[in-house]
Amino acid sequence: MNQIVLAVIAYAVQRDIDAAKLCQLAGINLTALKKTDAPPVTQQQLDALWLHGTQLSGDPLFGLHFAASVQPAALGVVGQIVQTSATVGEALTHAVALARQLTEQCRMEIARNSKNFTVRFMPATGDVNAPTAAFRTLVELFMVITIHEVSGLMLAKIAPLTVRLPYNVPDVAAYEQIFRCRPTKRAGEYALVFDAHYWDEPILTANYELQTMLLKKVAAMTQQEPAKTVNNLQTRVYNYLLANSYLGIISLEEMAANFNLSPRSLQRKLKEEGVKYQEIADAVRKSLALYYISSGSYQLKDISYMLGYNELSAFTRAFRRWTGSSPLQYQSL
Repeated sequence: MNQIVLAVIAYAVQRDIDAAKLCQLAGINLTALKKTDAPPVTQQQLDALWLHGTQLSGDPLFGLHFAASVQPAALGVVGQIVQTSATVGEALTHAVALARQLTEQCRMEIARNSKNFTVRFMPATGDVNAPTAAFRTLVELFMVITIHEVSGLMLAKIAPLTVRLPYNVPDVAAYEQIFRCRPTKRAGEYALVFDAHYWDEPILTANYELQTMLLKKVAAMTQQEPAKTVNNLQTRVYNYLLANSYLGIISLEEMAANFNLSPRSLQRKLKEEGVKYQEIADAVRKSLALYYISSGSYQLKDISYMLGYNELSAFTRAFRRWTGSSPLQYQSL
């Protein structure tokens, strides 16, 4: 649970929330929390963290937007899952067992038939139909992470067949965008339903290595590019895209939601700074592409998928536009 709390605080900082103020309001000692032997955060502190994060950001969907942006590797379980799994089904089965490393408040189970498989999320105690705000946010977090990781294991954007929640969501369009499927209300159930053919799909273990390399790249770029510490909107968007570019670059609509703006308002504010969202996204893609290719360790098709291109040809055209040469030509330099 402490890993989740640290990730929430890091996300809050990206949203221009003062970490010290947030921790003070939530009754959390940040210095102590960073220690490996730190005592677990209490339920009261977690409830306060979500509450004050929502208030300080001015975003009623603060928790959901955090779920959409979180890097599962930062929670410390993805590597264990990948290293012990050959297929998506095995990875999910291991994830069920490892979930308790993150929290004791929620447990998972999987049910299968010939047409689909269902991943259910249940409270360890309490009524699933009357969840606290903190538990509701926690389960939504695990559900979004599951969707992203099924995609990440296959390097493809996978959407569930069905998303079930025991309540009516406050913003259907926002939930549909993040869950990749319009949620339906069903009493007593938090569940994701996927097509059965994904179960036996082999996972691409290189994806975890790419993600690890990306996290190192983010840290390196923070040190190497002091100009990027300027606190204007385009810099914040650039840094957000870079830090959350696992499985591609998010859309303008998703970025606007994470900054609690409408897409039109985000475009207008960026225009006032003399830049377009697509230009910032391309700058991040170019930076990551050059880094990945220079490493010499990964196939071009994997790099193109990581940067959000469905076809290698599309990545090649973009790379030629950025550099004047093809990825293959750049590799041979």
